[in-house]
Parts: sequence; C-alpha cells; structure tokens
Amino acid sequence: MSASPPGTAAPPSHPLDTVPSPRWRWRNAALYSTAAWSGFFVMGVELLGGRLLAPYFGSSIFVWGALIAVFMTALAVGYLIGGQLSLRSPSLRGLGLLLIAEALLALPVILFGDAVFDALSFAIEDPRYGSLLAASLMFSAPTVFSGMVSPYAVRLLIDNVERSGQSAGRLYFASTLGSAGGTILTTFYLVLLFEINTIIIGLIAISFAIGAWLCMTGRDRHAR
Repeated sequence: MSASPPGTAAPPSHPLDTVPSPRWRWRNAALYSTAAWSGFFVMGVELLGGRLLAPYFGSSIFVWGALIAVFMTALAVGYLIGGQLSLRSPSLRGLGLLLIAEALLALPVILFGDAVFDALSFAIEDPRYGSLLAASLMFSAPTVFSGMVSPYAVRLLIDNVERSGQSAGRLYFASTLGSAGGTILTTFYLVLLFEINTIIIGLIAISFAIGAWLCMTGRDRHAR
C-alpha cells in the first residue's frame, strides 16, 4: 500500500467502505419486517372495519369513504408525530412500544365496537356522519400509532446522509408491500376461514408479540 504524498493527510475512511456487521444486518432486517407488518396490520383492520360498520351503517360508498378518510387522516397524523418522535434518541425498544400501543389501542374495537356502533346508528340518522364518527372513535388511535412506525424506523435505518433516500425508499417499499399483502390475505382468505373478531384479535396479538420482542432484544438507546 503506497504512502500518502509528503504533507498530505491520509484520506479518512468512508462509512460506505465498511461492511455491515451481522448485528446491523439483523437490526435492519427487523426494521424492514416491522414496517411491513405495520402496513399489513393497518390494511387488515381497515378492511375488517368496513365489515364491522356494515350491519349498522350499510356498506355504501359513503361508509367506505368515511372509513378511508379516517384511516388516511390518522396515518398522516402518525407520520408527523413519528417523524418528530424519531429525533429523541430512537431505539428498537421505542419502536417496539409503538407496536404494543397500536395493539392495545385496537382492543376497544373488540370490546366496545358493537355497542358504540349500535348507539351511533340510532343517534345519527345520516349514515355518512354516523360512520365517520364511529370510525373516528374506534380506529383513529391505533392507526395513528401505526403511522408512527415507518418514519420512526427510517431514522433507525439511516447511518449516512448520502444513503438516507435509499433507506427511506426501501422501508416504505416494505411497508407498502406489507399493506398489499394484508389486503390480499385478509379479503381472499382470512375472512373465509375465521370470524372477524378472531382475525382482529390475531392481528392484535401479533403486533403485541412483535413489539414485546423488539423491547426485549433492542438494546440500542440511540440511532446508528
């Protein structure tokens, strides 16, 4: 290896020249998988939410429009909060807590959903506004936390500014692919095999399990 010319400092090593350790490869795989699952969870709950609202408000385009509007608004709020939260010492443990929160906040859908939908269907005659309020009460909170997952995970992925766009693109690819998988699997298969509440309980259980696993195994306190 030739020495640097006299009076010239040796060029510093570049982060891209380093080979990721197995620990970091495992960590990144966990982040991509978590984002994919969060996308799966959101679409599964949204599609099943339409089935839960139907007996009380119908299944017209108005009801689906209200449901989609609630989910999109909640996700937008989650993206904003997740981005801000990622600036405060992000860690795998913090990401795990977001998944646990989305799971716990979806429990009222199972516990109180029918009672809330029934009461609102009598209190509000117009199914447009009745379904909008019902969806807001039951689905907004868990969806906000689902939306926080991707921007928070992006911050954990970024180890070099020059590759930040690539890392974000890959993670949102995983999240969107998970959403597509959740749409297909829920509508084509799960609803044919299980009761709606059983499917939602399964989604909640998986989110909680992934979140607990991240909390137990995520030793990092700061981003890379």
